[in-house]
Amino acid sequence: MMKYYIFGLALVCCVACTSGNSDTTTTETDTNTTTEISKADALLSKYIPVKLTADVSHLSDKQKDMVRILIDAADRMNELFWYEAYGDKADLMENVKDEKLQKFIHINYGPWDRLDGNAAFIDGVGEKPTGANYYPRDMTKEEFEAADLADKSSLYTFLRRNEAGELMTVPYHVQFKEQVTKVSDLLRQAADLAEDAGLKKYLSLRADAMLNDDYQPSDMAWMDMKTNPIDIVIGPIETYEDQLFGYKAAHEGYVLLKDMDWSARLEKYAAFLPNLQEGIPAPDAYKQEKPGSDADLNAYDVVYYAGDCNAGSKTIAINLPNDEEVQLQKGARRLQLKNTMRAKFDKILVPISKVLIDESQRKHITFDAFFGNTMFHEVAHGLGIKNTINGKGTVRESLKEHASALEEGKADILGLYMVQQLHAKGEIEGDMKDYYTTFMAGIFRSVRFGASSAHGKANMIRFNFFEEAGAFTRDAETGVYTVDYEKLEASTNALSEIILTLQGDGDYAGVAKLVAEKGKIGTQLQADLDRLQEEGIPVDIIFEQGVEVLGL
Repeated sequence: MMKYYIFGLALVCCVACTSGNSDTTTTETDTNTTTEISKADALLSKYIPVKLTADVSHLSDKQKDMVRILIDAADRMNELFWYEAYGDKADLMENVKDEKLQKFIHINYGPWDRLDGNAAFIDGVGEKPTGANYYPRDMTKEEFEAADLADKSSLYTFLRRNEAGELMTVPYHVQFKEQVTKVSDLLRQAADLAEDAGLKKYLSLRADAMLNDDYQPSDMAWMDMKTNPIDIVIGPIETYEDQLFGYKAAHEGYVLLKDMDWSARLEKYAAFLPNLQEGIPAPDAYKQEKPGSDADLNAYDVVYYAGDCNAGSKTIAINLPNDEEVQLQKGARRLQLKNTMRAKFDKILVPISKVLIDESQRKHITFDAFFGNTMFHEVAHGLGIKNTINGKGTVRESLKEHASALEEGKADILGLYMVQQLHAKGEIEGDMKDYYTTFMAGIFRSVRFGASSAHGKANMIRFNFFEEAGAFTRDAETGVYTVDYEKLEASTNALSEIILTLQGDGDYAGVAKLVAEKGKIGTQLQADLDRLQEEGIPVDIIFEQGVEVLGL
């Protein structure tokens, strides 16, 4: 029987009870052992355990069976992502004896700390390859560019060497034949139980895609389904793990229960997208594409994370599909993961604000603003431009490994622009100061994800840009920050134009310069982030999750 707990209960003890264990663990005379255990405790303290649960009492017996099957399918993404992120997991784990370090390895899907710029925390492993395990470690960018391989830039191929040492491609469905065949079977079993016609079609097509790496038909079907109370996002999806080119997609799986009432309240916002696109603070040439207005905004409770989305910092909202053709035809679906979002707000963002935000502005840190900023971040992925205006192809292709960080930066800044516009129209309630102040506190939360995270880089760039523009001030005595609301609004418009221009021009050199100059943490900011660590504020969350937690 497959075990669905992801180290949750064990980590509760490791993170919350280390002081109780320290007397027994530190009586060893071997100083190396003592150092390693202390190091492991410090690493694990970056995360706080959260029970990932939801109300399943309204589900039918068939639906409960389906959730169990979908969790099984999603769980199998862990093995595939381990291979993509590192390689041979068994060999690594065999050589690490300390149980706490083993747990931290599992959190990171490898021996590199995802919240510390992928710094190695196991001796002798070396630096993490920027291309993860998608490419041969000795391959250069020049060798890749010169290789005459039609599918070398495909989202769904590995680069390997043949017997002659030449580069060759291996499709995902070939590399993972045994695993994806089982996943495909499980998705078909779930499809047989599906009571919603749209969900049945999507699951069937996704099962096909697992076997041939043709995901567009299932992406189209996923956008067409509207009334399903159960959902699964599964397969090779995001390209963050490939920091060499940003070409290769990583396997992940989410199992989701849709909150039908919350989702109904969010439906109206998609209709504003075309009008908001016209008002983006950028020259007309950079906003000629028309975003789909039939896109969905929905709220969900997540009941399972696996693979890429479960590595290091956890996702609280999703914007999919990534396929530009699907986006232009169907729009996109923005999934707000409200149970995870609430956990991060309560356990991380509020404590951060008590340390770094001026007391006079702390009343403006609200969950509604956090939810709104997060939601419109995802909606804003649909604004702007997907294809360059000068024939360089898609923005993603042109900007390569920098595409993800710039896209996340665009979504953050245009998301706040959307809040501004909709608030002015009376479509969003609350004080704009809530959204601005919560946005500022959110920078401190996300910048802690580090330089290995696209979201972390985006927040570093924004913090430095805002600092130069005077969008906030820092009190030298108390070390707290105060937002200048007028300058913050002006700064968001200025940064929006810079980002959209870089994307539309496919300006790889310009983006590289922006990342190099502003995508870093300065001495003062690092000192303030260290204060958060000293206060014991976790960087992110880990899950106790699975069928037993759900009572299934």
